[in-house]
Amino acid sequence: MKRVQKWFGDIELSKDLVLLLAIGGLYSLSVSLSNSFVNIYLWKQTGEYIDLAVYNLSVVILQPLTFIVAGRWAKKVDRVLVFRIGVAFLALFYLCVLFSRGHASQYIVLLGGLLGVGYGFYWLAYNVLTFEITEPETRDFFNGFMGAFSSIGGMAGPFAAGLIISAIGKNGYTVVFALSLLLFAIAVVLSFFISPRPAQGRYLFKHVLKQRSYNPNWKRITNAHFVQGLRDGTFVFMISVFVFLSTGSELSLGTFGLINSFLQFLGYTLVARFVKIKHRQRLIFLGGLLLYAAVFLFIFEVTYPRMLLYAATIALAYPLLLVPYNSMTYDVIGRAWKAAEARIEYIVVLEMFTNSGRITSILLFIVAVTFFNDQVSIRVLMLLIGAGHLCISFFTRNIRLREDL
Repeated sequence: MKRVQKWFGDIELSKDLVLLLAIGGLYSLSVSLSNSFVNIYLWKQTGEYIDLAVYNLSVVILQPLTFIVAGRWAKKVDRVLVFRIGVAFLALFYLCVLFSRGHASQYIVLLGGLLGVGYGFYWLAYNVLTFEITEPETRDFFNGFMGAFSSIGGMAGPFAAGLIISAIGKNGYTVVFALSLLLFAIAVVLSFFISPRPAQGRYLFKHVLKQRSYNPNWKRITNAHFVQGLRDGTFVFMISVFVFLSTGSELSLGTFGLINSFLQFLGYTLVARFVKIKHRQRLIFLGGLLLYAAVFLFIFEVTYPRMLLYAATIALAYPLLLVPYNSMTYDVIGRAWKAAEARIEYIVVLEMFTNSGRITSILLFIVAVTFFNDQVSIRVLMLLIGAGHLCISFFTRNIRLREDL
């Protein structure tokens, strides 16, 4: 590996690490270009909250199930091949959206399922590759830069999509979804340059799941991922709907994404430079507290200025939380039972807990809009589940790693 002098100090950058960052950046740009607008695309066709909930529920149910299958396959074939399968399903999802045109709302379960399968294969491979390619001393650097690259994609993607749709009109959605397909294709090409990483051995999924009974750190980090999913499940689609409803313009949603991602870029860059292992617990708590406080900016009155202020607040909060939290997660796995042999299974179990939280969140949302007044119940629910990231610190504060001492 080549040693390179950087603003962040002396680090060792391997070819695979650089490629993984590049692929992650392309993925982020592609998803940020289209993801929020898929929800608005469906919303404009139906105007029903429950349809959005069913679509997103399909995603988060199929994603963990796919993770289990993808984990088993990753023990039999190359991880990079599993990654390419994921990208192929993501491409198929956008093809289906394109060909369904104005009838996409009739296929919400199919579309959500395709996206969930694509996410499952992609993120299983990506997370395992991250674990294998990075080391404890480079993980904060990698997570910080990945966050920065994601923010760059998040700046360009939504704003460009908003401009395209606003300028072209209904056909703008077709252009945006086609661009996402192109970016996924480039990501596939780059993946061929990552060194082959074949796997072998038993699939220890059940054994790793049982480790929660023997490894307190593992139990705490999986619980933390569950409460993380509680917020993500509903917020991931309702925030974009709130922004769109406050103005009725796709360009406003793109501007929201631009501001959010620009500030996230600054946040991730600074956190990656200054974060220290001994500061992780405090940063996780501070980030979670800011994320929950941000909910109160819009929950009682949804206006576009309030949503922009929310975008700015969470943009600063997420880097504080996620850089140390993601690094801590990988370090817990690295010190767990048979970590080298069962790293895939640990990633699969984590995904199960995160998506269990998301499923719980969306099911609560469906109950809220089905049996109660949706204008009131949605806000009450978001106040409750919005505390999910704050609760992460409740579980991580007792995690003890050797370097913490």
